[in-house]
Amino acid sequence: MTVKKSSVAEILIEALPYIQALDRKTVVIKFGGNAMVDEQLKSSFAQDIVLLKQVGVNPVIVHGGGPQIGKLLEQIGKKSQFIEGMRVTDNETMDVVEMVLGGLVNKQIVSLINSHGGRAVGLTGKDGGLINARKLKLASANAQSQDLGQVGEVDTIDPAVVKMLDDDDFIPVIAPIGVGKDGTSYNINADLVASKLASVLGAEKLLLLTNTQGVLDPEGNLLTGITARETDRLIKQGIIHGGMLPKVNCALDAVKSGVKTSQIIDGRVKHSVLLELLTDSGVGTLIKA
Repeated sequence: MTVKKSSVAEILIEALPYIQALDRKTVVIKFGGNAMVDEQLKSSFAQDIVLLKQVGVNPVIVHGGGPQIGKLLEQIGKKSQFIEGMRVTDNETMDVVEMVLGGLVNKQIVSLINSHGGRAVGLTGKDGGLINARKLKLASANAQSQDLGQVGEVDTIDPAVVKMLDDDDFIPVIAPIGVGKDGTSYNINADLVASKLASVLGAEKLLLLTNTQGVLDPEGNLLTGITARETDRLIKQGIIHGGMLPKVNCALDAVKSGVKTSQIIDGRVKHSVLLELLTDSGVGTLIKA
């Protein structure tokens, strides 16, 4: 028992300088992947967020929900269509996206955080004019634009509602749905929203939860810390490619826009957020300027 208590004390002391460095700082966290569907991982994530808020950090959550959207579309007999990994979103699909992201998934996350003692509030980008969006234009190989329907990209962000919630010690949980100037709703990639939001908020850190260890070198070893310049080089060399590339680009954009560090972490690990933020070793790849 003495050894166990001593170990707990050592862990707390290890976390102390990280807690001090993050005091009253904003950390934007993109919640997705296995961490969103595995019950134990969902619970550990919620506990991590509540603890961060309790020790003085301001976590802001942006979540995805692609599998949940696909499941509901399948239940109503609508086939999902993808172009370059993005879901084609017609009017009917957008209704499902809003129902799932802004309703079902968002409220589940809010309820889970609150059940562990937090004070979470759910939002979409349409609330308080948070995310102003425009239609995403995707050029094909022959330079012809492909129509993805109501798939958007961030035009501008007005963080007033997020700052208000932070100031009142609430935890914002944001669904990545934006609205255009004409009132059209847009489905936006959650990584992109998290990156842009972190930049606008002047966040200390951006965390992107994934289903992988992080960024790997050519031998398959985890790169625990790299600079923006090194990251650009790895992209040019083709070492960072495929599904990891857009995620790394979001992390890189945030760092180049003033966010101190971006971290791509393994969301399959219990308490991955705390391990990355409050321990010496971490569980992913840190990108800095």
